[in-house]
Amino acid sequence: MDLSFSSSLSKSSPSFVIPRASILNSLNLPRPLPKSFNFKPKISLRKPLLWRRSYSIRAQDPGQTIDDGFVIEDVPHLTNFLPDLPSYPNPLQRSQAYAIVKQTFVSPEDVVAQKIVVQKNSPRGVHFLRAGPVERVYFKSEEVRACIVTCGGLCPGINTVIREIVCGLNSMYDVHDVLGIEGGYRGFYSKNTTQLTPKVVNDIHKRGGTFLQTSRGGHDTNKIVDNIQDRRINQVYIIGGDGTQKGAAAIYKEVEKRGLQVVVAGIPKTIDNDIAVIDKSFGFDTAVEEAQRAINAAHVEVESVENGIGIVKLMGRYSGFIAMYATLANRDVDCCLIPESPFYLEGQGGLFEFIEQRLKENQHMIIVLAEGAGQEYVAQSMHAIDEKDASGNTLLLDVGLWLTQKIKDHFTIVQKMAINLKYIDPTYMIRAIPSNASDNIYCTLLAHSAVHGAMAGYTGFTVGPVNSRHAYIPIARVTEAQNTVKLTDRMWARLLASTNQPSFLQNNELMQEKHDRKTLDAINRMRITST
Repeated sequence: MDLSFSSSLSKSSPSFVIPRASILNSLNLPRPLPKSFNFKPKISLRKPLLWRRSYSIRAQDPGQTIDDGFVIEDVPHLTNFLPDLPSYPNPLQRSQAYAIVKQTFVSPEDVVAQKIVVQKNSPRGVHFLRAGPVERVYFKSEEVRACIVTCGGLCPGINTVIREIVCGLNSMYDVHDVLGIEGGYRGFYSKNTTQLTPKVVNDIHKRGGTFLQTSRGGHDTNKIVDNIQDRRINQVYIIGGDGTQKGAAAIYKEVEKRGLQVVVAGIPKTIDNDIAVIDKSFGFDTAVEEAQRAINAAHVEVESVENGIGIVKLMGRYSGFIAMYATLANRDVDCCLIPESPFYLEGQGGLFEFIEQRLKENQHMIIVLAEGAGQEYVAQSMHAIDEKDASGNTLLLDVGLWLTQKIKDHFTIVQKMAINLKYIDPTYMIRAIPSNASDNIYCTLLAHSAVHGAMAGYTGFTVGPVNSRHAYIPIARVTEAQNTVKLTDRMWARLLASTNQPSFLQNNELMQEKHDRKTLDAINRMRITST
């Protein structure tokens, strides 16, 4: 799928070459500016759907240049390909609720820094446009026909996002025509739509799942855009994960190609918290909280018997954030296994040796296991072939059942030691629950940010918090890489200190071949010994 738009947008586009008038006020440079200077914006295409603007400041003295590495990663705007599009005053100017707000509108020059911890002489780095309402919008309220679609797996909070998009459009912008696309992307061309009103969605945030139903795959760009055009839809809100956002980028590309006044706004969804750039994904806090029930149940079971071993499998296909945070929150967990940190079973420093040590010390232990951990071992053991689902994700083998059997065989057959092993898999219970209070508030902010961005004419973007400030992010930035646990960060060190588990990387030549030498050295230095 070609998601680039370099063929349709030129570096000479006036929307990007001419810096905004008040950009000087937002630079907040670390040293006084000369009295006379000029901006020399440099534009480069970093990724598909991604504009990166670098600014340098040149003093009157030609030999003096201040280059602080200030970069803005812009998002596309309707006026890029519809330059004569009129704008209108934002209806929020008449809102009683917003009348008391000191600064109702964000400036088009407000930006959010991706990196806030910097050194004195380091570049200021990448910035994103701040999310929020702006003074001029590019849609008349009575002409808006919006649609919402949900794709991919379930996650706590989807219904809250749907509700708040509908209610936000209605209460803030007086928009009453909102359609719900049923059944994921294929619902655009194979199913009926549902008319969404504040009354219809009033209490859906109290339910799990998705009010609009979902599916994987089914993305046909031309059919989808044909349907958008036929139904006269001009705002498309797409809730989904990595693959869904790539599909949103393709829809934006086709919309731009046809010259349609249609904005495409993405709301990133993944319970695994593996979306890049943003602080966290919605539903993650709820998942970590609900995982505590499974871990606590396992702890009660193993504490009540002799040589009890509890294994709890949590979500985490490629990223172990849920397992890591659930372990840190619980404090009863003895070992946490995640995809980013390979482990081995036998030999010195292996999992079997650690289990035996813990059973001697405490007579029981708890293992929290991310579903993507140890997949290479399971595949070798079962001689499995690489299969994928409709979204293109690799179908994972059940590492929980595999590890359960391996532990049973080792201690009963090899060690001749009686154990009581309990295996708990709460995956679908966690996915299906409604979002908690924290995630409900977060979903509301995400939905409102998307609505403000769409009304402002931004398109081909996704929303999310960057260093706790909501921003508009080019879709390419959240799909170019996955967010994973960094084994050299302090958070993983905190986990090792909490569990006192081994790193599982010492004296293992196979693992050393797979990992960078510096990373291995850093991990081994973090080895925490029992006190």
